[in-house]
Amino acid sequence: MTKSVARALLIAVFCLSAAEARADGQGSYMPCDNGLRCVMAPCPSSSALDLASGRIIKGVSIDIDGLPQQDKALDLSDKLYAGKVVITGTIENRPHTFNGKQYSLPTLVATGIERAAKDSERGHCSAR
Repeated sequence: MTKSVARALLIAVFCLSAAEARADGQGSYMPCDNGLRCVMAPCPSSSALDLASGRIIKGVSIDIDGLPQQDKALDLSDKLYAGKVVITGTIENRPHTFNGKQYSLPTLVATGIERAAKDSERGHCSAR
């Protein structure tokens, strides 16, 4: 097998693995506080960076109920606020009621903690 054929095969396997990983809708997100404050709910004070697309989802709330117990015990609220971890999960629009009005808001449904966030990924965070 030539080097170019081996390289092409390796690239094809990598692309297939990435496609399979996304098939279940899971993605990698770096959530953090974005510095916005308000006096009425809903308050979009958190955002999440979608690492695959580079898109920032503003006003996201984070649902950590689906995390394994060992991940929940990691002083997670401070890490999420400061953008110190990359979360595996999905973004869902969920209904929320504030002051008698219903809103459909983005929610990061966390299923795992992937890794520590890199400094370069925290650019949209206010609490660095």
